[in-house]
Amino acid sequence: MPRKIILDCDPGHDDAVAMLLAHGNPEIELMAVTTVVGNQTLEKVTRNALSVARVAGIVGVPFAAGAARPLVRQIELAGSIHGESGLDGPVLPEPTIELDKRHAIDLIIDTIMQHEPGEITLVPTGGLTNIAMAVRKEPRIAERVREVVLMGGAYAGGNWSATSEFNIIIDPEAAHIVFNEKWPLTMVGLDLTHQALATPEVAAAIAAVGTGPARFVGELLEFFAEAYRDNQGFDSPPVHDPCAVAYVIDPSIMTTRTAPLDIELTGTLTLGMTVADFRAPAPADCTTQVAVSLDHGRFWALVVDALQRIGDPAQ
Repeated sequence: MPRKIILDCDPGHDDAVAMLLAHGNPEIELMAVTTVVGNQTLEKVTRNALSVARVAGIVGVPFAAGAARPLVRQIELAGSIHGESGLDGPVLPEPTIELDKRHAIDLIIDTIMQHEPGEITLVPTGGLTNIAMAVRKEPRIAERVREVVLMGGAYAGGNWSATSEFNIIIDPEAAHIVFNEKWPLTMVGLDLTHQALATPEVAAAIAAVGTGPARFVGELLEFFAEAYRDNQGFDSPPVHDPCAVAYVIDPSIMTTRTAPLDIELTGTLTLGMTVADFRAPAPADCTTQVAVSLDHGRFWALVVDALQRIGDPAQ
């Protein structure tokens, strides 16, 4: 049976690829897409999500907008990486589907509570504000969720500060809530996603698909590559967010290590750090793990396969 997921995202170039992978892979049933402020403002990332839905031909899946700001802190955006729109590069088509009238946290809660325990996996690829608000509003979802597989964090250095990754540092209080719930949680952080490089060979494989969605991804990656070269010195860009979806599809494409995890909330130099305790074997009741290594070829093969399966939806 396909794994039922809720994708909570802030598109974002790599979020868009994550959405296409979730839609195009037969092992995933996309139950809902929710948006949160992050890579750009909530209004922009929500429009981007709806535009990606049109590119991919996603219909019959509810989309809902969520938190427009972090729980406590001021909004911090990633325009230097994702551009003014949040999806700079390709021309974005006008959305053709309507937003669900519910707030994202209510869509998340309703979807989880309407399914049997263990059926729904949460896949957050942005800041964790919506997920934290949902579990605070309805604590019972923590025992009903199958697992949380998130893109965020790092155990060996950050990208938005020396110690902290962007999705965590923009709302560390929300991350603290999510990481300290007792649901099973897999952190797919920079240690893993910096291995998911969109090399020239990857770009060529995507271009060879030859469809509209594949061309859209190619244009995304072209802009993304330039942004990462200019801002972080990468020869090829790391495409973070689809790694979390890929783990749900096939955990064997990654190695993981079980370890207690927590979020630093008060450090002057370490705010938002995801602290992984590797000092000893993890306690028997530890519910958190981190992704360590990636099979690069199998990961990108999943993305190319999803684009082939999506085909060329009519615009």
